[in-house]
Amino acid sequence: MVMKVIVYSTQSCPWCYKLKDWLKENKIQFEDVDVGRDKDRAIEMVEKSGQMGVPVAEINGQIVIGFDLPRLKELLNIK
Repeated sequence: MVMKVIVYSTQSCPWCYKLKDWLKENKIQFEDVDVGRDKDRAIEMVEKSGQMGVPVAEINGQIVIGFDLPRLKELLNIK
């Protein structure tokens, strides 16, 4: 099954970089959305998550707030 992963982030967020680096280390492809530059996608993120803070990850329609490693591993089937 192909995972659809979107990371909503900003350029000034250290946790966003930590999340994206972790995904890369685990060879997970993802779409990186800079909500600091794309207002429409920022609205999309808030509508989906109820959060204005980043990072927010969407994995096959499931929302993960912050760098929640146990939840990320669960949704991505990583041990």
